[in-house]
Amino acid sequence: MSNPSAPAAPTAEFSLLLPVYAGDSAEFLRLAFESSVDHQTLRPAEAVIVQDGPVPQALAGELARIEKASPVRVVRVTLPENRGLTEALNRGLDACSYPVVARMDADDVSMPERFARQWALMETGLDLVGTGMAEFEHDPEQISSVRTPPVGAERIRAHARTHNPFNHPTMMYRVAALDRIGRYQSFGKMEDYWLGIRLIDSGAQVENIPEPLLRYRVGAGAFARRGGWTEARTEWRLQGELRKMGFISRGEYLRNVVMKGAYRLLPAGLKRLLFRGLVSGGLPGDRSA
Repeated sequence: MSNPSAPAAPTAEFSLLLPVYAGDSAEFLRLAFESSVDHQTLRPAEAVIVQDGPVPQALAGELARIEKASPVRVVRVTLPENRGLTEALNRGLDACSYPVVARMDADDVSMPERFARQWALMETGLDLVGTGMAEFEHDPEQISSVRTPPVGAERIRAHARTHNPFNHPTMMYRVAALDRIGRYQSFGKMEDYWLGIRLIDSGAQVENIPEPLLRYRVGAGAFARRGGWTEARTEWRLQGELRKMGFISRGEYLRNVVMKGAYRLLPAGLKRLLFRGLVSGGLPGDRSA
């Protein structure tokens, strides 16, 4: 909890965008919100919380508590039924009052200096700034792996040909840049990768901070959800779109279809081992990898 005797942290003109749905935990939401508002050295000017459909009583109670106790303005957007992350985020963007928005999920933890460091880069004119992130399973202090993203426009673009170059929950971006490409678009569990590709291709100025300024909760079954025929077909469809728009060559398309499609179809245990090996070896995967 915040120390009531401590001086209030300054705010900057950006919005925090945080979607919540029935599967989220009230306890995790409290930790996520406090880490992204109460404990930041630079706070958002407002927090926009999108409730994506009905939620259990405990979660509804926590949302009400946050609205009352938050040190910054809270805007609630309530969708009458669960519409999924793409629509929740787009509806949230509509409700944001500021031209810059920071993403946050309801079960992750932001490091205190996260927004201060991202905002400093955004003020130089960038359109998107992501960061590294550390994974944990139960205790945020017990890190299982770290995802270090590529840094620099050329490396980010090169990396995007094979992997998502941005950790989605860490993003801070300009709404105008998203407006130019049609914001979030439904693409299975890869709407974040598709967003990043379109931003890069549009000429948006992007950067990553390599340090892990967010701690990402890896739930049970995460690697199983990254696989199967549905995910493989989504992967193949994405590669087709990248080839069609000229973002990747024919050779890169064929390589990605074979290798990334095969990865989707591996058993969850083997997928976890391979993914951890890539991350520990310094080659980050994408959140939906």
